[in-house]
Amino acid sequence: MQVFLSMAAFALAASISPGPVNIVAFGCGASHGFWPSLRHVSGATIGFTLLFLLTGLGLAELLAGLPAASRLIQYAGVGFLLYLAWQLARASGELGAQQRRPSFRHGAMMQWLNPKAWLAALAGMGAFVSHGEALLVWQFAAIYFVVCYLSIACWAWAGARLQGLLRHPPRMRLFNRLLALLLAGSALYLLQG
Repeated sequence: MQVFLSMAAFALAASISPGPVNIVAFGCGASHGFWPSLRHVSGATIGFTLLFLLTGLGLAELLAGLPAASRLIQYAGVGFLLYLAWQLARASGELGAQQRRPSFRHGAMMQWLNPKAWLAALAGMGAFVSHGEALLVWQFAAIYFVVCYLSIACWAWAGARLQGLLRHPPRMRLFNRLLALLLAGSALYLLQG
């Protein structure tokens, strides 16, 4: 039981900390409300859980032998996050009018291109399932799924709670630009790590 509690604590620390997916969930909540943002939350959670499972079942070993592929994933991820930051920065400021509505596919794709997600998957599997025991990999993934979903949903809920303050387009534009700056900073930081 103690190992499962340790896994849950690791998952919580990695999932609830600020990062690109959480920043976007926060922005989705502020722009579109909590319930529509759950599409992003669901996609991000399932996308990460799949990445996490595949990492535990051998993807990490495969990528270790292909350093160019690992670097390509990292650069593609940073490029995608910078593109999202650009989209946020130029949004109109009208609530719900952003070009990109929360979507399952977008949330899932974000995780696969998110260097923070790759680091969390590799670190988590390395710390708790270093021998690759399939049952333990699946149990850890199940724990991570629940914790990840609730963590990202908290960010969307927090953003939705700010909707009243952001009803005026100039405030929303400022808010979007602040989120864009955080997202771009997060992407560049991950590139250096």
